[in-house]
Parts: sequence; C-alpha cells; structure tokens
Amino acid sequence: MYSESDLNGAVEAGVLSCDTAEALRTHIAWQRATPVVDEEHFRLLTGFNDIFVSVALALLLVSLGWIGGTILTPLGGLGVAGAAWFLAEYFTARRRMALPSILLLLAFVGGVAATLFGIVVELDPQNVPDRTTAMIFAGIGLVAAGAAWAHWRRFMVPITVAAGAAALVATVASLIVAAFPALKDNFYPITLLGGIGVFVAAMRWDMSDRDRRTRRSDVAFWLHLVAAPLIAHSLFQLLGVFGPSVTLPMAAVVIALYILFGLVALAVDRRALLVSSLAYVLYALYALFEKAGAVELPAAFTAFVIGSALLTLSVFWQPMRRTVVGVLGGLGERLPPVATA
Repeated sequence: MYSESDLNGAVEAGVLSCDTAEALRTHIAWQRATPVVDEEHFRLLTGFNDIFVSVALALLLVSLGWIGGTILTPLGGLGVAGAAWFLAEYFTARRRMALPSILLLLAFVGGVAATLFGIVVELDPQNVPDRTTAMIFAGIGLVAAGAAWAHWRRFMVPITVAAGAAALVATVASLIVAAFPALKDNFYPITLLGGIGVFVAAMRWDMSDRDRRTRRSDVAFWLHLVAAPLIAHSLFQLLGVFGPSVTLPMAAVVIALYILFGLVALAVDRRALLVSSLAYVLYALYALFEKAGAVELPAAFTAFVIGSALLTLSVFWQPMRRTVVGVLGGLGERLPPVATA
C-alpha cells in the first residue's frame, strides 16, 4: 500500500508525472467509491519490517533507560533521548520508516522530560509548595515542547507537532495551577480549553491542505488525535459522567453531546472525536439499559446499539457529510471537499 507521501515523493523525484499521480488517485477513489480525503490516510506501517524494527528499538531503548537509571536517575532518560536521536538519523532521515520514526520521536521527547524528572528526583526537594511543584512541571513541559520543535526541524515526523502541542498544553496548565493553586483539584476546564486550542491548530493545518495530499494533512491527523481526548475526557469529567450513578437526564446529555461530536466529525471529516468519547456514551447507554430492567444483557444491548450506529455512520458517511457541509454554507467551502452524489 502506497501513501500520499509516497506518491508526492515519486512526483518530486520525477518517477511519476503530476497527471499520472492524479489519475492514480482518481482511479483508487473510483474503485472504493470514496474520495481520497474521506480515507483519512496516515502512515503507520511501510511493511512488516517496521514492526520488527520497532520491537528491536523498544528493547534497546528500555534497556538503556534501565541501565542508565540504575547508575544515576537522570542518565536513564538522557540515554534514551540521545539514542533515539542518533537512531532517528538512520531510521527516520534515511530509511523513512513510519512506525520506528513515531516510536523514536516519542522516546526522544519522553527521554528529555524523564531526564529533567530524574534531576528533580536526585535533588530530592523536601516540603515543596504546590506552586513550586507546578512551576517545575511547567518547566519540564516547556523543555519537552522545545525538544519536539528541534526534532521537527531536523526530521519533520508528522506526529512531532502533536507531541509539542501536548507538551505546551501541559506547560500552560501547570502555569495556571502555579498562579492559582486552588485549581489543582479541578483542572478539567484548563485541559478542555487546551483541547479546543489544539483542535483549532489542527483545523489550521487541515484547511491548508483540503485535498489531504501533503505532510500537512498527516500533522493535522495527529493534532486531532491529541485534541479529541482532551476535549471529550475533560467535558465528560466536568459533567460527572462516571459519578455514583447516571441519571436519565445525564445520559440524555451524554448522548446529545455524542451526536454533536458526530456532526463535528462529519463536518471536518475526522473521526477522532467519536472514538475518544465512545467509552462515555457506552457507559451512559449501559446505565440506561440497566435502569430499564435489561439486567441480564445490558452490555450486549449497549454494544449492539452503538456498533449498529457506528457501522451505519460509516456506510452513509459521504451522504451525511454532504448534508452537514451543505448546511454550513460558505464555511463548508473551507473544509475538505465532499464526494459528489
């Protein structure tokens, strides 16, 4: 299977002409009866060798972290970060392997953060005020975001921007908690705003590549994947969905929000919000069936209803999306194109 990045690379190398690449895209879209943008492509595997290399990398990086941490706590993270960058020079810069590149990016940013955590552990501060703790977390988040930026400048792995965005959200949240320590026990409004901010950033990347044929679309995919759980988890936690009991009004609100997320997903042609909020709507429906007296099979009924709904949405995604985008008027013209009827 060849990705959009592979096709673009072939065009840049002169292997394929622009017309030939476009004809291939059109042919594949016709075969699948769906436009290229609706496929929501992203590169994860270029072959089984990706899995083989990733397993080897994971074993190597874990062992380096373990050995380094045994000698001195910060050395564990430092060893992982250094090795991840060094290995990325080959597996990312030269081989362009998808899954190993993602693993090495996460290892590098995580290793940088772990190094700073290790330094704090070695210093062993006693009786640190909550404000100081929050400032420490903010500093670590900011350095991790800087590490992601440096990695992006060198390797341009699409997930890097999302990793940097997540680190920035953690930094801002920590700074706000440092300024207002009382928020440490209820920081979901902060993460909700952070998720909305990441979603806006994702849409900016998406709208700069409406046909989803460049690396910008891959960046947007990962940003949506970060934004979705921040929005869904924060919002449903604020509503207290996983409280002692789910009332009928609460379940109705959860289902209504899930429908709203579905409309947003159709409009922007991204499914991350639906996946991230799935656990909450499953729980709400389960509680409803249990209260309705379906004591023996509430889980089965819940799975049947949600599974049927999601399959129906998948089958009729294009006509439903045409309707939603059509209602948006001029705004719909800035979104990914819809399939013709």
